[in-house]
Amino acid sequence: QWVYNILEKKAEADRIIHENSDPVNGFVLVPDLKWNQNQLDDLYLVALVHRRDIKSLRDLTAEHLPLLRNIFQEGKEAVAKRFGVPGSRLRIYLHYQPSYYHLHVHFTALGYEAPGISVERAHLLTHVIDNLEMDSSYYQKRALTFALRADELLLKKFQEAGR
Repeated sequence: QWVYNILEKKAEADRIIHENSDPVNGFVLVPDLKWNQNQLDDLYLVALVHRRDIKSLRDLTAEHLPLLRNIFQEGKEAVAKRFGVPGSRLRIYLHYQPSYYHLHVHFTALGYEAPGISVERAHLLTHVIDNLEMDSSYYQKRALTFALRADELLLKKFQEAGR
């Protein structure tokens, strides 16, 4: 609900850094709740897509390339304009598995050791775009490895299924 409240401007409208209001290829860029916005060393923003039918990396196809390119380009430009941090100093990625199932893209300072930046969870947006350019259904076919914490419900479900 937090995501939808932001997208509908019912909450945190004053925190929006950038918005592309296109209903298909648009998004809002907001500071992540983990970032206090006081220093740039731990800069952390999230792009939330307007579309509600894309839950995670697994849903992405070549159809979504204009959206992903918008997020990449406009997100970098907005961060540079607002915070003076060039795109070359950003890590821009998606999580799989995500912490919530509404497509979102993370923007963090390159030197910041943000939670979930490990190779088992983070997928660079540039790689996602390249993979979809090569094969529209790449993320429907590809085996994706991800780490689970011992206390996660999903791990329990895998164990119960004997996997």
